[in-house]
Amino acid sequence: MTNTLPITLESSFQLPLNTLRWILTALMLAVLPHVLHMPLWITVAFVLLVLWRYIIAQKQWPLPGTWIRLGLAFVLLLGVILSFRSLTIGRDAGVALLVGLLGLKLLEMRNLRDAMLLSFLSFFLIMTNFFYSQSIPTAGYLIIVMLVATGTLISLSDLNQALNLRQRLRLSTQILLQSIPLAIALFVLFPRIPGPLWGLPEDAYGSAASGFSGSMRPGSISNLSLSDAVAFRVEFFSEVPPPALRYWRGAVLWQTDGESWQPGRQFPIDSDALEQYSDPVDYAITLEPHHQRWLFSLDLPQQSPSELPHYLQPRLLTGHQIKTEHKISQRIKYRLQSFTHYRTTSTPNSRTMWRRLHRALQLPPNRHPQAKALAQSWQTENPDPRALVQKALDYFNQEHFFYTLSPPPLLNDPIDEFLFDSRKGFCEHYSAAFVTLMRAASVPARVVVGYQGGNMNPLGDFMTVRQRDAHAWAEVWLQGQGWVRVDPTGAVAPERVQRGLNASMPGLDNPLGLELEQNSLVMSAWRYVRNGLDMMNNSWNQWVLNYGQSHQLNLLKWLGLEQLGYRALTLVLFCLIGMSLLLIGLWLFSVRRLHYSEPIQAAYLQFCRQLARRGVERRMHEGPQDFARRASLALPQYAAKIQYISRWYIQLRYRKTPHTKQQQQFKQAVKQL
Repeated sequence: MTNTLPITLESSFQLPLNTLRWILTALMLAVLPHVLHMPLWITVAFVLLVLWRYIIAQKQWPLPGTWIRLGLAFVLLLGVILSFRSLTIGRDAGVALLVGLLGLKLLEMRNLRDAMLLSFLSFFLIMTNFFYSQSIPTAGYLIIVMLVATGTLISLSDLNQALNLRQRLRLSTQILLQSIPLAIALFVLFPRIPGPLWGLPEDAYGSAASGFSGSMRPGSISNLSLSDAVAFRVEFFSEVPPPALRYWRGAVLWQTDGESWQPGRQFPIDSDALEQYSDPVDYAITLEPHHQRWLFSLDLPQQSPSELPHYLQPRLLTGHQIKTEHKISQRIKYRLQSFTHYRTTSTPNSRTMWRRLHRALQLPPNRHPQAKALAQSWQTENPDPRALVQKALDYFNQEHFFYTLSPPPLLNDPIDEFLFDSRKGFCEHYSAAFVTLMRAASVPARVVVGYQGGNMNPLGDFMTVRQRDAHAWAEVWLQGQGWVRVDPTGAVAPERVQRGLNASMPGLDNPLGLELEQNSLVMSAWRYVRNGLDMMNNSWNQWVLNYGQSHQLNLLKWLGLEQLGYRALTLVLFCLIGMSLLLIGLWLFSVRRLHYSEPIQAAYLQFCRQLARRGVERRMHEGPQDFARRASLALPQYAAKIQYISRWYIQLRYRKTPHTKQQQQFKQAVKQL
């Protein structure tokens, strides 16, 4: 006999223990991915509430009273406020509060409505996982959770527990598969509106996005270079530039306090004319969210992208850096043209230009005395700016400097300690020290941060730039040439610039940190699998996550419906949905109703055909009892079996949902007739 728990104010409803297991399993599976983002105490509290509710059901204890539940709710709310240190409910605090309240809701589940409500809330909880990740593995896992959640609704409708686990999962799968065409139609044809439909809290897209923070200090870029996360992907519509020219420009840093570098005040670009010595490189970047306002571009962009959502308002600022009005909190795609061979023909012909060059000479007072003295000695020997640039590069190349991901800490004066003591650093150390030396020698200079390199994916014909490709370089202003890029890292580790970070530090991309030969079979297989996964992720990003207004317009154009306005498209879409629902309803009414109790109905129809062969045919208006009475009179030798099978059919067909074993027994009885 199935264990049940009376949890209803109505005596007619009892929740089977097996159904409670379905509810608890669906909730726990939906909560599981959130364990990585919630405070530990929320997870522990939810597990304890689930166990408490299950023990209540198993032991048939009474549910806790109202005051106990209110007290627990107050403790939960207070704990969330203290954990997130804010009364504002954002993404993280909201999800944590939702999980806790769902656990408390289990303690007041008394009737069928409460059980159904919890099941529906599990679907809502499933969707909150997309706040943290929209990747293919996440979507695959949540589909499995939806199967269980749908199976829970089926279990709530199957109060007599006639369906086993396999049957419920099969029915759940059928329901989800039947919903796919409608879901695709809504996804593809529902009008796409550029920009967000509503405002979300600041943490809605995550605060732990990897990338530049908009400033630079010792160790900031070397830490990024340990990450294998994707920064952006590039699709080229012209010739791909060689590795040495793959400088992806981000922020231009002008100001320093002796330790960190900041962008300072930004101005719209109005004085740096651009002379091009090569054909433009035409490309599109799919940028991962990095929670900053910088757009990355191949060095050097001519103008800002124009097809981005209007709320971003990208602008080309001084230093040819592209900055948006709002932070990049979701994946975006934009198209640019850049020139890899160029000259900025800026000339100091205005007070504004002189002020900006003067800003590129500023150094904090009473800092870097040794560096300043060294640069001034170079300037005394030869004041030509080009000679000073070469002097600094020779200094890095000929002295015992080392390029390393793990430089020693610089505690007091990072520039002097790096130049004269440790001499071990990453690109941010060399670029900051070089700009400091140039400014001390009266040569205007600035720091540029971005990425350098990128690897082409042969399976997808696109380039992937990862966080490990993060880089910093310098620019100096030379009379007659304008701003000229100088990469001091190339003086110490030229292979870093020519071939990328992996070439300068072999083994950095080996799987699991194993020491493998780059040309080995294992590494070749690893790169193939990695490129395949990267291609799948890129396709998922382009055609699913980035499906927007432009994609929809292109699809309508391909279908020959480009003249169809969004109002007409919405009307057509809802008409299609209405017709689909109507057809499904008619099918369920006319077909499924006739076979509702399969295989019971099929077995009874077989029974009727057997009697028809013996001369007693069932009439259209005749019910099971009337037909059994007439058949018994016509065939008295079979009267007992006819009455027995008819009573059993009525019981199974109209009074309760049959078990699988009962169905088999009924079919066997019909065959024996």
